[in-house]
Amino acid sequence: MASMNLEDTHPNQVNVPPEPPQNQEKPPRPRRLVWVLAGIGCVLVMVAIGSFIGYQAGISNRLRVEADQVAMATTTQFQLGLQDLADGRYDIARQRFEYVIRLDPQFPGASEKLSEAMMSLAMVRTPTLGPTATPDVTATPDLRGVEELYSTAQQLLAAQQWQQAIDTLDALRFADATYRTVDVDGMYYIALRYRGVNKITLEGNLEGGMYDLALSERFAPLDGEANGYRTWARMYMSGASFWELDWQRVLEYFSQIYPVLPNLRDGSGWTAVDRYRLALIGYGDQLADRGDYCSAWDQYKTAQQISSDDTLNQKASGAEFECLGPTETPAPAATIAAPTSAGPAPTAVTPPPVVVTTEPPPVVTTEAPAPPDPVETTPPADGVVPAG
Repeated sequence: MASMNLEDTHPNQVNVPPEPPQNQEKPPRPRRLVWVLAGIGCVLVMVAIGSFIGYQAGISNRLRVEADQVAMATTTQFQLGLQDLADGRYDIARQRFEYVIRLDPQFPGASEKLSEAMMSLAMVRTPTLGPTATPDVTATPDLRGVEELYSTAQQLLAAQQWQQAIDTLDALRFADATYRTVDVDGMYYIALRYRGVNKITLEGNLEGGMYDLALSERFAPLDGEANGYRTWARMYMSGASFWELDWQRVLEYFSQIYPVLPNLRDGSGWTAVDRYRLALIGYGDQLADRGDYCSAWDQYKTAQQISSDDTLNQKASGAEFECLGPTETPAPAATIAAPTSAGPAPTAVTPPPVVVTTEPPPVVTTEAPAPPDPVETTPPADGVVPAG
């Protein structure tokens, strides 16, 4: 059997590509790059924000931890200083209080306790008056004069002779500036502190007292009491600077001073309460000149509560009259009785109130009534006069 040819049995197939459809648009490509960049930007922004928040939180946490550590250290050292002060270890107590103030200058009570420790230290320590054994090869200066000055300064501090103590300390420093520097500094602080307070409260030397307190502050921080006196002295001087220039400003200062330190005075001898009273009168006069008599009356009344005199009373009365105006004085009621018993019951008639004025009353002229005309009588015709 003859072999059959495959080409004869199967026709040749030609692969013809299909024709593309007519009018078919190509799909747009997605903008993946834009979205990728936007996502990366968002991630970077979030990372930056998170880093900033974490950084701030870390700083806040670190500051809080440091503040807690400082508070714990200052509290511990302050309590230990109080114990050392009670046990008589004044030098150690002084070091502890200085450390507390260095860490926290506003720690409550630290300045006062430091002053107390320095005062106790200066009072308790006594110099060694006996000879000191030294090697023969070392030349020892004669310190007996310096030691005597130190002992004298201690005695003067104990006797509260502040000026003499400062003069003695000056002589001691001139003789030997290196002799017991810490103790001498503490004695300077005490003497200057109390001399400054006495100048402010007793002598009326406000400028000198403030200067002494500023000098004592070089050796140690001022305690609360001394700092308060310095503040009141500064306010007094500020208020006095407006005297007779601005009475209202003067009142602002001295209204705060006189309730606390009424006897605080300056070189003029006027106390704080005196200046407050005079400022009230001066401000009242100024208000009265403006026509504000009611406010002036309030100032005068406040001044009268402190001290009164005839001049002030006249000013207060005049301001009161101008503020309230003329007063009305009611007249007493008058009763008018009926002429007969059969008539109505008597009624009380109240006249209108009388207004007090300064004008004179009008002059009323009263004329006498004219006499009646004479009546002519004609006799009757029959000559008979009728009976009356």
